[in-house]
Amino acid sequence: MRNLTKEEYKQQINENKKIFTEHFDPEFAKSLAQNVVTVIDDVFFRSVFVGFDEEIERNNPDHPVILISNHSGMSFPWDGIIFGAGLFRKKNYEHTKVCRTLVAPMLSQTALMNPYLIKNLWKRLGGIDATFLNFETMMHYPDSNVLVFPEGVPGIGKGWNRKYQLQRFATSFVRMSLKYKTDVVPFVTVNGENLNPNSYSFDIINNFAKKIGIPFIPIGLLIILLPLQPWLFYYAWPAKLTFVKGKRQSPWKWIDKPYEELTEEDILKVRDKIHAIMQKELDEAVVTYGQKPYQIREHLSNVWKNRSKFPFYLPHGWLFTFHEFIRLWNKRKPGEEVKIKYGFGSTFRMLLKNPFTIFYFIPILGWIPIALRGYRGGISDAPPKYREVMEEL
Repeated sequence: MRNLTKEEYKQQINENKKIFTEHFDPEFAKSLAQNVVTVIDDVFFRSVFVGFDEEIERNNPDHPVILISNHSGMSFPWDGIIFGAGLFRKKNYEHTKVCRTLVAPMLSQTALMNPYLIKNLWKRLGGIDATFLNFETMMHYPDSNVLVFPEGVPGIGKGWNRKYQLQRFATSFVRMSLKYKTDVVPFVTVNGENLNPNSYSFDIINNFAKKIGIPFIPIGLLIILLPLQPWLFYYAWPAKLTFVKGKRQSPWKWIDKPYEELTEEDILKVRDKIHAIMQKELDEAVVTYGQKPYQIREHLSNVWKNRSKFPFYLPHGWLFTFHEFIRLWNKRKPGEEVKIKYGFGSTFRMLLKNPFTIFYFIPILGWIPIALRGYRGGISDAPPKYREVMEEL
């Protein structure tokens, strides 16, 4: 395949700008955060944002700032969900003040890797498949900054024996920063490694997992129990997630020649410098915020304060709220707000309204209908105006 000219590539980027809006639904993201994620976060993850009070202003008005972060170890990527929803909440649900996230294509394309089989959930919340073309297209996004996890899936699946050790960074964010003369803002996630502690990673097992659409399989106590209770696939321990913003970097000021003249060695030197800076900031943040990752007394206090919402802030209750939210969202009238009702009898009511959730609690055999639904595309995300047509078909 021949190389594209500059004009052809520019045209390709312009045509690809459909990714800005083709799945993203700010109202859906806001409502899910308010109804579901906030309930979970207030009791379970208790997220803390350090250094995020000030707005991250663009230094180049035409191009977004690039946020980068480490990924947490050996669990479903709750760190990304909690960061996105928590920052959204902190910024009063103004989506222009947060960021769009580049996510591993495997997460969005595999139904099981969308929380509780909700089709296109990552994309509806603003996620973009992390391809090079998509990344460069997002460098023209006018409404907010962009977040990327440069470790990729290996960052999540690195294993307990390598906790808080940054894995090799991809170079795409460095290239975008240098090419578009825009800054990089690192932040580190602390205590995320404790979402699934004492679990390890083995390449031979992970290579098999990838063939069925799962990026890795954590080997630990949880893997023994997983066949017996399918909801454990999305399980996490109640680690207090702390996000600490690091020092803003300007890699494009570190070079002394045009971007077009940079060698691969030049790119790697910049990448490694950022990696070293971020590793140092991560080590310091772990010392400050990571010595008591669970803070059980605080967690139990929050459990008691929110007892009217039991069990929906605990892992086995999360699936009920996600399914109930989608049911209410799909039946709402245009412009109508969704509000989940919590209280006595809510679990039984949600189970009746969402009978499929029972399969998550059936040992071994429950995996069969979950797998079938997953590989048929998951739970429909069709908006109300299309639902009647789908039912007729």
